[in-house]
Amino acid sequence: MGTMFKVVLYAPDDVTADVASVDAYKRVEQLNDILSDYHATSEIRRLSDTSGSGRAVPVSEDLYRVLKRSVEVSEMSDGAFDVSVGPVIRLWRWARRHNEMPPKDSLDKAVQAVGYKHIVFDSAHQAITLTQPGMRLDVGGIAKGYACDAMLAVLRRYGVTRALIDAGGDLAFSDPPPDRDTWRIALPQLLEPGDSGGASATPPVITKDTPMRYVLLRNGAVATSGDVYQHVVIDGVRYSHIVNPKTGIGLTTPMTVTVVAPDGATADALASTVSVLGPDKGIALIDSLPDTAAFVTYIDTDGGIATRASQRWGGLKHDGDE
Repeated sequence: MGTMFKVVLYAPDDVTADVASVDAYKRVEQLNDILSDYHATSEIRRLSDTSGSGRAVPVSEDLYRVLKRSVEVSEMSDGAFDVSVGPVIRLWRWARRHNEMPPKDSLDKAVQAVGYKHIVFDSAHQAITLTQPGMRLDVGGIAKGYACDAMLAVLRRYGVTRALIDAGGDLAFSDPPPDRDTWRIALPQLLEPGDSGGASATPPVITKDTPMRYVLLRNGAVATSGDVYQHVVIDGVRYSHIVNPKTGIGLTTPMTVTVVAPDGATADALASTVSVLGPDKGIALIDSLPDTAAFVTYIDTDGGIATRASQRWGGLKHDGDE
């Protein structure tokens, strides 16, 4: 899935720890074969190849559940999150490699193939039809979180109820370590503005004097989305790797979004969603959802650092700076 997975667990003995962790990693390998857009023979790639054919394709339970949850997030966000954005994502991967804007005609054609409403579900047969020709599915905004949840489920089958999964900074965790009441989760540090103009633009930076911040949590998930390291500057404009599904254009406001949610799939998807919606609409969405909180750091129109927090963010247990 393009990232590293790390397991932290507390088990009654070494044998249980070894067997449980090995099976948890095997679960990720299984999901990679199902969900990875980079895997030429993955199930999601094979499903994408049927777009526009009119065929209802029986799929695995994992793929069905990921796509069903993805469309639910699409509906609640009016399309700000959309896993059918694959054709556009491919063009922006090309753009970052070549440091050029995607060709306009190619981008216009790709945007026409985007639309979560063209993903049709048949629950009776666990089948999916992609009705729009040229559709390509990309679940990069939810797959890591879903995989973290799946790994925790494997560990629970072995009686391991105190564990944390780290998928490149996206975290899901069950009960805390035996000697603690919570997990102590480090949050992304506040950014300092970089040079946002010109071809030599630099991203917002984290200075050595910026204090770390922590939140104290148990049985939940944390996901962070942002473009500090994944972006491209073209003709003096900085474009994020996060794309607005409606316009096909990479976001141009440097932003970091951290979401706390009950499960990894939800946290992962909402972090991307809030990035597209922006601070105002994004925080409003978070406040409308139960047991969910978010914190947004972004560069405002004056080039300074601005922050927005959801209503529940302040109610979380925070640890002191250090």
